[in-house]
Amino acid sequence: MAAVKQPSGILETIKTIVYAGAIAILIRTVAYEPFNIPSASMVPTLLVGDYLFVSKFSYGYTHFSLPFSPPLFSGRLFASLPKRGDVVVFKLPRDGTTDYIKRLIGLPGDRIQMIGGILNINDQPVGRVRIADYLDHLPNGSVMAFAQYDERLPEGKVHHIIEQLGDQGPLDNTGVYTVPPGYYFMMGDNRDNSLDSRVPTEVGFVPFENLIGRAEFIFFSTNGSASLFEFWKWPFAIRYSRLFQGIK
Repeated sequence: MAAVKQPSGILETIKTIVYAGAIAILIRTVAYEPFNIPSASMVPTLLVGDYLFVSKFSYGYTHFSLPFSPPLFSGRLFASLPKRGDVVVFKLPRDGTTDYIKRLIGLPGDRIQMIGGILNINDQPVGRVRIADYLDHLPNGSVMAFAQYDERLPEGKVHHIIEQLGDQGPLDNTGVYTVPPGYYFMMGDNRDNSLDSRVPTEVGFVPFENLIGRAEFIFFSTNGSASLFEFWKWPFAIRYSRLFQGIK
């Protein structure tokens, strides 16, 4: 009887790696993709050092859903419209490559304006209630307190915002932005430290096609006090209270 030739261990390992990579790419493309937060524009909802999963299927798929965003097709497949108040990852309109994360504030046709720090949607001021100050713990050990509010959007969704500079910051008084059809207006929850749709030359209105997905939950968070090689500090750098926290 002829002996059956067994595949080599190296070949099997390579095949396993290829299969695993293909599965990972498929999951990142159609289901969930991880992102990390590098800036403070979404404080207090998201902190620098948060790692989160974004659902790619929430709004359907565009070529931006694919790795490296190859322009294989235009438009959106299996489209589903986003809702006001969603925390959204999108491709920056002016370059089509940079990932941004903001809160969706304005829908197509809306009129958006900031007046004295108060968000106005379609000429109606959005309600906000002052709550306990947000305490920002700095790396040098000091603590800064910022005014924090519960903001209630027209459909009833409530989220936290902060005003680092009070209600007279550079973007606390604006003209009226009328959102064009097929576009959305995005803002950061850290209203005085967010480059968003209030700055037309940098972000402006965001096309529906540029939306990547909705931020769902934080799966890891670190305060940055431990480097990659300082493994003995890792247990003290993790923000345990933020692990697997849903994003509102």
